[in-house]
Amino acid sequence: MLSIYFGDMPEAIYHPPTYFDNTYEDEWLTNPLSVKMIADVDKSTVIGTHLIESPVLGPISPKELSGSVKTLILMAFDENGRVFNASVCGDSCSKWILQIAENKDLTINLLHIMDFGRENFEAKIVNTGQLVHNMQEFLDVAVEYV
Repeated sequence: MLSIYFGDMPEAIYHPPTYFDNTYEDEWLTNPLSVKMIADVDKSTVIGTHLIESPVLGPISPKELSGSVKTLILMAFDENGRVFNASVCGDSCSKWILQIAENKDLTINLLHIMDFGRENFEAKIVNTGQLVHNMQEFLDVAVEYV
C-alpha cells in the first residue's frame, strides 16, 4: 500500500540520488522492473550492471541515471525502511510508484502535488490517516499541505 506524507519530514531522504549512488546494489539495475523503469523514464537501455545506453549521453554508468529513476529503484529495492522524497520525481514516475506500492508497503514524502492520473488508486495520507482513491480525493487533502 502507498502511504504519502506531505511537507517537511526530517527522517526522509531528501536527496535520494546521492543516497542511491552510495547504496545501490548491482543486481537492482538488471532486475526486470528496473530495466522497464529505466527504459520508460530515462529512455535508456540497461546493457549490464555497470553500463546503460542513453540516447542522449551515450554509454553511462548507473550513477549517471536521472534522479527520478534512481529514486524509483530505491523505492522498489531498498529494504531499510527509508522514506524517500518523491518530489525529485516527475509525474512520469507516478505510475511506477503505484506499481511498486502494489507489491510492498511504501511510504513516500511529497513536497508538491504529484499527478497520479485518471485511474482509481488507493493511498493513505499519513498526515491525516485518510484513504484516498482518486486524484480528486488526493487533491482535496494535498492542497491543505502543499
